[in-house]
Formats: sequence, C-alpha cells, structure tokens
Amino acid sequence: MFTGQVADKPCPHLTDVRVTRPTTDTCNDCRPDEIWPALRMCLTCGHVGCCDTATNKHARAHWEETGHPLMRSIRMDEGWIWCYEDNAAFQKRTLERIEARLAAAG
Repeated sequence: MFTGQVADKPCPHLTDVRVTRPTTDTCNDCRPDEIWPALRMCLTCGHVGCCDTATNKHARAHWEETGHPLMRSIRMDEGWIWCYEDNAAFQKRTLERIEARLAAAG
C-alpha cells in the first residue's frame, strides 16, 4: 500500500482524469511470464503498467512516453492517485470526488 506524502496543494493535472477503473489485471507491456509486485493505471487513457518496484517500470515509462502524469493502483481498495509530474500523492477522497464528477458528466 502507498505510504508516501500526500500533497497539500491542488494538482492542475487532476482535471485531466478520463478513466478511473482498470479494464485489465495484467501489465500491458510485460511478457506473460513476467511477475510484477503491483500494477498502476493511467488516469488519462487507462494504460496499465507495472509499478516502480518492478524491473521494467512500465507505468513510469508510459508517463515518460506520453506525458500522462496521473496514475493509480489497480487495486480498488487503494484509492490514492500519484502525479509523476508534480511528484505528489492524493488521498482516496480525491479519487472519489473525481469519480463523482465523471459520473455526473455522463
């Protein structure tokens, strides 16, 4: 579970969230025989990649290649958001507010 510092200021990237639920439970970029400790999902496009403690660090590579800065754990019991651009974490209530906004927008 994420235990990093929680940001105390708004992140300008939070308005860019388009996807909040994963559509896969595997890394989009790892080989089928590779093992990863945890998976992260891009909140802009839904890409799922392995975390920074994995050998390949595909979630970080996705950010570096696309500029999509926001990600979350694919575990639904972990509701934090990480912004690579701002090096900041946001608590579960931030994700819940974003999900409510997206649901209201239809």
